[in-house]
Amino acid sequence: MTATSLGYEEVAEFIASLDPAKLLDLRPSTAVQERVEYLIEKKKDSGLTADEQYELDRYLALEHLIALAKVRARIRLNAA
Repeated sequence: MTATSLGYEEVAEFIASLDPAKLLDLRPSTAVQERVEYLIEKKKDSGLTADEQYELDRYLALEHLIALAKVRARIRLNAA
């Protein structure tokens, strides 16, 4: 396991411990969903600028972190 993935794991565990039920209800806003979809489509069609690729990478990293936290939240709620 890399230091980065360990960092994600630790942050995900912390987020999940705050309020597991609320975390499971967390969804991105319509604006965020539309922006990510736009960036993904643009990447497929014509490519992204460096700034756009950085933005998409950040969205994807955040999505990964929240997914990890949600798994931990489900585990916490099932154990309760």
